[in-house]
Amino acid sequence: MTDFGWISLLPPILAIVLAIASRQVYLSLAAGIWLGGAVLEGWNPLAGLARAIDMTVAVLANTGSAHAILFTLVIGSLIATIEAAGGVRGFVNEIERRALVDSPRRAQLLPYVIGILIFIESNITVLVSGAIGRPLFDRFRISREKLAYIVDSTSAPICIMIPLNAWGAYVIGLLGGLGVANPFGTLLGSMPFNFYAIAAIVLTGIVIVTGWDIGPMRRAEARTREGRLLSEGASPMVDPAVIAPEPDPGVRWLARNMILPILAMVLMMPVGLYVTGGGDMREGSGSTSVLWAVLFALLVAWVLLRAQRAMRVDRLMQLALKGAGGLMPMAVVLLLALALADVAEALGTGAYVAQLVSGRLAPAVLLPLIFLVAGFTAFSTGTSWGTFAIMMPIAVPTAMTLGLPVAPFVAASLSGGIFGDHSSPISDTTIISSMASATDHVDHVRTQLPYALLAGAFATAAFAAVGAGM
Repeated sequence: MTDFGWISLLPPILAIVLAIASRQVYLSLAAGIWLGGAVLEGWNPLAGLARAIDMTVAVLANTGSAHAILFTLVIGSLIATIEAAGGVRGFVNEIERRALVDSPRRAQLLPYVIGILIFIESNITVLVSGAIGRPLFDRFRISREKLAYIVDSTSAPICIMIPLNAWGAYVIGLLGGLGVANPFGTLLGSMPFNFYAIAAIVLTGIVIVTGWDIGPMRRAEARTREGRLLSEGASPMVDPAVIAPEPDPGVRWLARNMILPILAMVLMMPVGLYVTGGGDMREGSGSTSVLWAVLFALLVAWVLLRAQRAMRVDRLMQLALKGAGGLMPMAVVLLLALALADVAEALGTGAYVAQLVSGRLAPAVLLPLIFLVAGFTAFSTGTSWGTFAIMMPIAVPTAMTLGLPVAPFVAASLSGGIFGDHSSPISDTTIISSMASATDHVDHVRTQLPYALLAGAFATAAFAAVGAGM
């Protein structure tokens, strides 16, 4: 095998620089793949393009990768079906009917708990929590900035801690493409080290229970208590079609149309692991199991709607295709990410980085460095998934070559991606959190940033401590 040395760093570096400069993750990943193909073909750009296309297509030949990509599309179908079935609206109505909220603290705890329980996908988590919390926050004179902070902090940080959703399938697909023997087990093993996600979730709970408001958040709370919902000159990001999509006409708004499919997905996951593992869930296929789980959830949603005579089969198919199309960008990112991982493996990028840092950077420095670089990349690009795609093909092979545990390196990449995404004003989750809370986007970013930086400082110190113990 040819030793490409420092040249093996060029494809991921190109992807990082282009992503930061252009904020075009798809083109940046594609450029990295093309450059890697050109290097492998002796710096021939045309032959490199052909090699890049072949390596991208070859991703689909891997069963685990194909499962992960298909899962991403099916989860889009499930989300679209649940929305059109009135499941979200029915859930909101049930909460209001039972009068479960009678104080400002409970008003804040409700979207926090809902954000934890509804982990199906980050944006639907934000939209459901925001739709439920907004009228309650206005009633109890709690700032909409606080609501945006709560729903934002229980979206991506929660989703990355649950392997039974699109985030889990995406990471499992990346790990499988990097040659990790047990991707699902490795993802589970990384969760205790996912320090930023843990810190963000815990810190949000502390803020709710204690009322600890700092910096701009304190001023926003004082303003709201005086009866002013928005700051002077604020421009709320409200799009009713996104915040509360209209269910199909004639469909009854039933909470079970959302709850039962989600429960079906959760319960099917261990069944899939048990079956694919031959009776041992630890040996089961995570990518296969999550695909089975979401397909089963979609089937349950269809059966419910047909039993209620709410939708015809042709309408259900229309929704499924529309929803799959909505998450097509995510599927493309995953495809390109896996191809870039194959390029990095062919060039020996991870082995070179490991050789470079061996004896030079101790794990106590390397782990927090990976976290901070991932955070900067995600902040600059506004995407955590793109950051995972760029960082993990470097971090995971580095750990393998150095003979160090892979899980903390996976966690550092994931934590950094969530940190940057959570802090970035151009992140889709940050923007949708502002929309769902009907608050000014800049106000949301300003009030959330001190808490994100505090959690980021804790995560940096924690990764340094873990590295020092290796």
